[in-house]
Amino acid sequence: MSVVNNLSTWPASRWPWFILALSALVLELTALYFQYGMGLEPCIMCVYQRVAVLGVLIAAIPALIRPDVILFRAVSFLAWIVASVWGLKLAIEHVRMQNPDNFMLLMTCDIYPNFPSWLQLHQWFPNVFEPRGTCGDIDWVFLSLSMPQWMVITFSIYFLTAIFFLFVRLVKNKSL
Repeated sequence: MSVVNNLSTWPASRWPWFILALSALVLELTALYFQYGMGLEPCIMCVYQRVAVLGVLIAAIPALIRPDVILFRAVSFLAWIVASVWGLKLAIEHVRMQNPDNFMLLMTCDIYPNFPSWLQLHQWFPNVFEPRGTCGDIDWVFLSLSMPQWMVITFSIYFLTAIFFLFVRLVKNKSL
């Protein structure tokens, strides 16, 4: 039971939120390495998944600033879960687009991002958020999994970790 007691205190500490933000930053930097170091151009689904990872990074900031304040933790948990679920949905859809069995479904992706008019990331930061690749191409494989398949795993881990720590915190301390 002491493990649960220990884990339940983590969300009220700064360092777990720092690790969450750092993990998302490392993923963003890795994506840029794939793009500029390896020449793998991102498709629109890749760009949307980059935004979801950025959402995880931004989600950590309120709790990173004030982990002792329940409102800050609540905002961080909510944003973390939303970004993880959205990213997972995108990654699953991207995997479906790359599946040759879905060829007859004519699953394609847009050419231009569908960002809100007040958040034109592809115009503000084209080097990061401008799609130049094709969603159906599989240009990189590691341990027999494509990049979108790895992102399904990544977003699943993000989501399950958020739910786990939220559950442990709520059960043990009856508050976020």
